[in-house]
Amino acid sequence: MKRISILFVCMGNICRSPLAEGIFGHLVAEAGLTGDFTIASAGTGGWHDGDPPDRRSIATAKNHGIDISGQRARRIQSRDFRDFDLILAMDRDNLAALKKSAPHGANIHLFGDTALGTGEDIPDPYYGGPDGFELVYTRLLTGCCRLLETLGVERASCSGNTSSVR
Repeated sequence: MKRISILFVCMGNICRSPLAEGIFGHLVAEAGLTGDFTIASAGTGGWHDGDPPDRRSIATAKNHGIDISGQRARRIQSRDFRDFDLILAMDRDNLAALKKSAPHGANIHLFGDTALGTGEDIPDPYYGGPDGFELVYTRLLTGCCRLLETLGVERASCSGNTSSVR
């Protein structure tokens, strides 16, 4: 399998994209394919550069056996458009921002199109409570499982119950 690099992108890189990075990385590790993937996340804005993920994202991931506390927010860089095979935006606003700054030919898509097949935006849970983060986790887990399957990796733990990765 050729090494595949995937970048998950949201606005500030503290809620959705760190969860997506953590979930996808966890699934890849469970499949024994860590060496086959480069997985990262970034934000279209730089307000949180160097900060850890939102405490609610960390708690939600931890509740599902995933540790994202070591991640640090960063703004997308021009080299990311060259360095990543696939860039997945969490919503249409971030997709538009990415396409505006990307060079021609960058492989940028909406997570809801590529991973979920629904075309939906992954809602930003920042201004809500724990239930919003849990909803985002569930949608991201479903999408990350499907994305892994699309890339040719069968995941037994992804079929059926997608409420937890345990």
